[in-house]
Amino acid sequence: MEKGLKVLASAACAFVLLAPPGALASSPTLTRADNRDGQDLSGTWRYSVDPYRDGLAGFHRGAPGAGHRRYDDVDVDVLTKDKPTALYEYDMDRAATATLPQGWVGHDPSLRYYQGLMWYTRRFDTPALKPGQRAFLRFEAVNYTAKVYLNGKPVGEHEGGFTPFSIEVTDSLRASNNQLTVGVDSTPQPDGVPPPVTDWENYGGITRGVRLVITPGVFVDEAWVRLSKDGRIAATVKLDGAQAAGQEVHVRIAELGLDVAGKTDANGMLTASTAAPKGLVRWSPEKPKLYDVVVQTGDDRLTDRVGFRTIETKGRDILLNGKPIFLRGISVHEEEFGDNPARTITEAGARALLSEVKDGLHGNFVRLAHYPHSEVTTRLADEMGLLVWSEIPVYWLVDFGNPRTLKLARDMLADNIRRDRNRASIVMWSVANETPITEPRNTFLYKLVDDVRALDDSRLVTAALLTDRKTVDGKSLMGLNDPLADKLDVLSANTYNGWYSDDALDALPDIAWKPTDKPMVFSEFGADALSGFSDPALMRKFSEDFQKNYYEKTLAMATKIPSLRGMSPWILKDFRSPRRQHPIYQQGWNRKGLVSPTGRRKPAFWVLQQFYKDKEAGQ
Repeated sequence: MEKGLKVLASAACAFVLLAPPGALASSPTLTRADNRDGQDLSGTWRYSVDPYRDGLAGFHRGAPGAGHRRYDDVDVDVLTKDKPTALYEYDMDRAATATLPQGWVGHDPSLRYYQGLMWYTRRFDTPALKPGQRAFLRFEAVNYTAKVYLNGKPVGEHEGGFTPFSIEVTDSLRASNNQLTVGVDSTPQPDGVPPPVTDWENYGGITRGVRLVITPGVFVDEAWVRLSKDGRIAATVKLDGAQAAGQEVHVRIAELGLDVAGKTDANGMLTASTAAPKGLVRWSPEKPKLYDVVVQTGDDRLTDRVGFRTIETKGRDILLNGKPIFLRGISVHEEEFGDNPARTITEAGARALLSEVKDGLHGNFVRLAHYPHSEVTTRLADEMGLLVWSEIPVYWLVDFGNPRTLKLARDMLADNIRRDRNRASIVMWSVANETPITEPRNTFLYKLVDDVRALDDSRLVTAALLTDRKTVDGKSLMGLNDPLADKLDVLSANTYNGWYSDDALDALPDIAWKPTDKPMVFSEFGADALSGFSDPALMRKFSEDFQKNYYEKTLAMATKIPSLRGMSPWILKDFRSPRRQHPIYQQGWNRKGLVSPTGRRKPAFWVLQQFYKDKEAGQ
């Protein structure tokens, strides 16, 4: 490959859809919004709790009165001084303050189990837009629904607590004293995703960053740059704007001497590719090499750091860059270390979690459960060299027969993939967790698998499946009797023999598993243990002794499964869960973590660490 080679390609050669038919992304993706011009709107906001949704409707179900609309563009104190007879039962400019992003339990501990409507507001100034420029509000995550108002006017809505959304506000923005108000409702919906009952804390609120993004009239909305299975560097670019068609686009990787270029089609799309240079260093956990990529069109210039690798399966093996790999992993919830987490995921907080996996456990893999995690986390996984399983919260008993629920799930899946396709660390998209088998469920999940394959042909598809247990010749035989398995690349089993069963721990190594012709991973197994509680004589559940023994016996069982190619036990850290209310051992925490909420390692941690050390050494 000649230094500085320019490769021209016609948009007509595009071979990957940016969105599958019927999966409607609700807003621009604004890839790498953190690298764009604009203004960070995180920081101090004011908030007002609204359990009866008084700000949305009157008590006779009519429109709310002026004294109740928390989004109105007024200064209540000034207004009531001018008109003393005016009755206002809120004042957002003088309400309590909170530092965002974080769940509202971080503002006030009494709000831990509050599920309802909360109003947030802040004021900000911004320089006047230059001719042709556009402005967007980008929210990285709001849990669960958001109604957004700017300067007293509604500008957009979003449903779903873990994916980003963007709202164009070019025509609504003022040069000074903009009032941004967001009505956040955490109430779970029967037809929502996830369903109302889960096994993690809800954390209502604006839980990830908010940014005002300024773009040219035509900008790079998505830029997916990857190493294709046939050994080429491919770039799929989508422009946004009225003049997006026929624009010249350059994708430059200076370190490799590449300038991949072409013109967009009538839809503002370009897909181009070129042979990978011989000097390309492939990304891997051992050497997580990232390249600076610049995508340019007209006045817009977007930057990202991208790793290049391939992931595929062959028979029972998972192949990373063409070589078999065993996934030495653990599951992780999006919850920082500390006695009172509020889903405040900073770079330091995410690094602390991932370092326990990479350096503490000698892992190379992390399952980000049970929803898309912050971009901070996935970018750090790229940097640190951790393979990632990313999933959407199609969990337990979602309303599989409801078309609205299916559309929600498809939109979440599309938004998750579109946001993170440049992350070399992500090797698997998961479409579900522990969903009972029914025909409506099968139809629902088949559609999601098809969507993944349409959106991203460079990664593997999986789902965490329930197991089937039979007795054959007097012995236990485990298997995956699920029709979804035929559609997946990697078979993933959640198994808790010895915890959610009466099996003696000594019997676990003799439990057999039905052979599979695809690679299988244990997506979950685990046992609760209260940090510091020991009971070696009785070996009671919730003791560290039981958890340690459970891991020893379960790992002994795992070594006998010929097709097992990885695992992500449940879970790295104890996490908050309202379901778990034993007054001594749980107190609102799921205690299956290998470390305590504050990071104290339990004895089972060292058991898994040694197992992974042996795997790393090829034993």
